[in-house]
Amino acid sequence: MKVHRISAVLTALLFSIFGSAGAALAQGNDVGVAHPWQLGLQESASPVKEQLTDFHNLLLVVITAITLLVLALLVYVMVRFNAKKNPTPTRTSHNTILEVAWTVLPVVILVVIAVPSFKVLYFMDKTENADMTLKVIGHQWYWEYQYPDHEDLTFSSYMIPDEDIQPGQHRLLETDNRIVLPVDSNIRIIITAGDVLHSWAMPALGVKKDAIPGRLNETWARIDREGVYYGQCSEICGTNHGYMPITIEAVSKERFAQWLVEAKEEFASNSDRKAPAVQVAQSVGDQVPAAATPSAK
Repeated sequence: MKVHRISAVLTALLFSIFGSAGAALAQGNDVGVAHPWQLGLQESASPVKEQLTDFHNLLLVVITAITLLVLALLVYVMVRFNAKKNPTPTRTSHNTILEVAWTVLPVVILVVIAVPSFKVLYFMDKTENADMTLKVIGHQWYWEYQYPDHEDLTFSSYMIPDEDIQPGQHRLLETDNRIVLPVDSNIRIIITAGDVLHSWAMPALGVKKDAIPGRLNETWARIDREGVYYGQCSEICGTNHGYMPITIEAVSKERFAQWLVEAKEEFASNSDRKAPAVQVAQSVGDQVPAAATPSAK
């Protein structure tokens, strides 16, 4: 769309004034992670995130234009209607043209915002042609993942504590068991919780969905390229809310098929054992309690 093209150009111009865009700092295999001195959103890695980024750019242009207009009007009023230049103020009570203008203009702006807003809202809601399903269950304070299409493959994912972080890994973002997903596939994501409210958020994919006990929420993602993507719980859920990271490893379809075989063997006894407790950041001094047996579907 021409509007998106223009907004992208103007956004790039604004970013060039204040600094380079943070997306350009993405490097290595960790394509879905924030970087120091990053400006702007994380680099898009899915069709949903691309549309959200376009909408963000459009809003940035609209808000900047409104801000400049209001600033220009304030300066004009201060210069044109100060007491020195207008010792005798006007007695005008209203101006029909002006009142119509300041009513119609906001309506036009809202329509310009609403059309792409509804478009991206419906686009990110769900997919009718899902290639696979991932079920996400939030717990205090870890994530449980199920692959219903693959013999109910189930495993839990905990944050790796500070003392076990390896060189090159990201503190507070790494997990012991990563979600492995294929690229170029429509993935239906079903999200719920086993205890309190959580929120499953993956910025690079444009996904953020509440996990609500007793309710199934649905969204979807299509990962454009291989790499590692990071997210976190985005709904305050208790003491260790800040220690519920999400790690997705996007691989080729061939590698994903191979991983399924390996994962079924590795997690085969999941239903017969309890997941081990893990130590969270030493700065807090709390310990994540041992997880109960993964809940049934």
